[in-house]
Amino acid sequence: MFKNLKLLLILISFLFLFSNYSYSEEKIVFIDVEYVYANSTVGKKINSEIEKKSKDLENQFNKNKKTVDDSKDKLSKQKNVLSEEEFKNKIKELENNIKSLNSSISKKNNDIIRFKQNAKNKFLAELNKILQNYATQNSINLIISKNNILLGKNNLDVTKEILSILDKEVKTIKIK
Repeated sequence: MFKNLKLLLILISFLFLFSNYSYSEEKIVFIDVEYVYANSTVGKKINSEIEKKSKDLENQFNKNKKTVDDSKDKLSKQKNVLSEEEFKNKIKELENNIKSLNSSISKKNNDIIRFKQNAKNKFLAELNKILQNYATQNSINLIISKNNILLGKNNLDVTKEILSILDKEVKTIKIK
């Protein structure tokens, strides 16, 4: 009898030790935020606006570069005609013009960077509201970014669900 009880205790211990069942009631999911940003309607609008601003800046840079190159060529052709002092003054004028153009381009580039950061922050704020509602409605305790996960089951990925909710609820984001 004592031997059977010992055997039963060992058997029960092994069952508990090597059981793969999790008794946790915590519900955890993950989302690929970058995928949602790149593929949502509002994210695509933001990206196209950023791309448009970047192309405008690039066009302005190329236009300014052409103007400066033309001015340099014109000045080099006038080198023999102008007095040395006049030539130096024209060179200083050209250098000041180049500094002014570079300053303008740099300012516009910084404006684009700020716009991009502001847009991303506003997008994440809207996404956060949707994630909070989704978590409440589906009794989810923790939502993790896919970037922070090494391995996870596909059924825990809610990216596509969140993307469809975001597309339904958020049509535009106002960015200053």
